[in-house]
Amino acid sequence: MKSYSDYDKFAWIYNKHWGDAFTGTAKRVLEKLLLSRLPPRARILDLCCGTGQLAKVLSSEGFDVKGIDGSPEMLRFARKNAPKCKFILADARNFDLEKSVDCVVSAYDSLNHILNIGELKRAFDQTYNALKPGGIFIFDLNTQEGFKTRWRGSFGIVEDDHALVVRSKYDAKQRIGGMDITMFFKKRPDWTRSDVQLKEKSYFKTEISSALKKVGFTKTREYDSRKALGLQ
Repeated sequence: MKSYSDYDKFAWIYNKHWGDAFTGTAKRVLEKLLLSRLPPRARILDLCCGTGQLAKVLSSEGFDVKGIDGSPEMLRFARKNAPKCKFILADARNFDLEKSVDCVVSAYDSLNHILNIGELKRAFDQTYNALKPGGIFIFDLNTQEGFKTRWRGSFGIVEDDHALVVRSKYDAKQRIGGMDITMFFKKRPDWTRSDVQLKEKSYFKTEISSALKKVGFTKTREYDSRKALGLQ
């Protein structure tokens, strides 16, 4: 994971174009797999919460939601989007909670942004320690198949006051996906440009399973997003 400064630069664009769209998908998955299994007013941690749209949805369902993210700018938007939730500036690999939680959720391939299996294991360990006994950890990851089919090519968005170009590629040998984002913002009378590069790591299923078991998650279940959950 690079410095959080790139995520700070990306926060406005993410909040406008990605947050709500991803949240609709995440909500459908959580309704199918999780929410009915939680007690009323369950405490939920949204790990790598970004701009807070998912936290807002979970809070509206009656849950007590906290969010953690390492980007101050992402959290600035999160506090506006979900004012009833508490947000904490912290790294997924090193955080502490005052009270343990019933469930930890990490969505939108957030954990792929951790580029080393040892550091990902640290995030799993922190998560395990944050949960009550018998608590649930649910997360998603991009697989190598997903990177190969989706992380290639480019697209753009143009609006009156901003524009962006996203170029993505996947290095199968290194198992690293790279996304180069060039953003333009209208600052009268001129335009300003900002560039960020975000990277994600593809992990083998055996790596994930082993890391989870080593920190204490003995009961695990895997779902295929297309076959089991009907996602595209």
